[in-house]
Amino acid sequence: MIETRLLYYFLTVAQEQSITSAAKVLHITQPTLSRQMAMLEEEVGAKLFVKSGRPLTLTAEGILLKRRAEEILELMKKTEDEISLREEQIEGTVSIGCGELSCVKLLSDMLEGFREKYPRVVFDVFTANADEIKHRMDNGLTDVGLLLEPVDIEKYEYIRMPIKEKWVAVVPSGVPLAKQEYVTAEELSRIPVIMPRRQKVLDEVASWFGDCYKDIEIAAVCNFSTNAAMLVRAGLGYALTVEGGLPFLERSEVTMVPLFPELSATCVLARKRQQPVSSAVDRFIEYTKCFLGMYSS
Repeated sequence: MIETRLLYYFLTVAQEQSITSAAKVLHITQPTLSRQMAMLEEEVGAKLFVKSGRPLTLTAEGILLKRRAEEILELMKKTEDEISLREEQIEGTVSIGCGELSCVKLLSDMLEGFREKYPRVVFDVFTANADEIKHRMDNGLTDVGLLLEPVDIEKYEYIRMPIKEKWVAVVPSGVPLAKQEYVTAEELSRIPVIMPRRQKVLDEVASWFGDCYKDIEIAAVCNFSTNAAMLVRAGLGYALTVEGGLPFLERSEVTMVPLFPELSATCVLARKRQQPVSSAVDRFIEYTKCFLGMYSS
């Protein structure tokens, strides 16, 4: 079994891209750190560093270990924080994963209300698509996820959010289409488009295109609305995204045009079933159920 100390040393070397620099950061000698890294390579049975040239870079196996080591150390810290929590106090960290969505506004209201009741709780908000958030929840790194449907939620407890996410086309502000009330699949099939990256969502948008889908030219796929808008601004194509992903859009450069017929989606606030959680997370989940119950009534 790999010692966590070795993983920490390894991540420091990967960050510093130098054994000598990492040794200074870790306050150990360079030969000692070199021996530790050799020991780690022997334990994992693979070379982790490309040792020719400077700066020091990682092999494919090293890149994989770096990703896993970051997850392991993050999970260990989270576990230590939760165990050290005194039962009579509601404090600690609640980690939340979410995409760029309209529902984040409602989520923000919930976080603000919860913090008024429990000021010792800190929120760790991680932005990603639903697949990555689910991966983090499955590995115990994220407690609660705000997920855009369609998404496989069989393994999760969830509450459906009472807000619709409307799909739009993001287009340059100077084109004639920007002045229209809506845009159709046929119109979008005549120009390059930037599609959502997540497969289930891509399938949903492809279904909206119907017979026109066979004619579209996909210029790029992108998992964040803000990045997609930058691609539109650069002239790569028109992007398909949810309206709530761009609340602070600079309208002088790009604008949003609703799709016709309308395409909309819902979000769920989910947590993995039977996942042990801290008192702070447990209390937050109960608070969200109450909050959303009041919101929908």
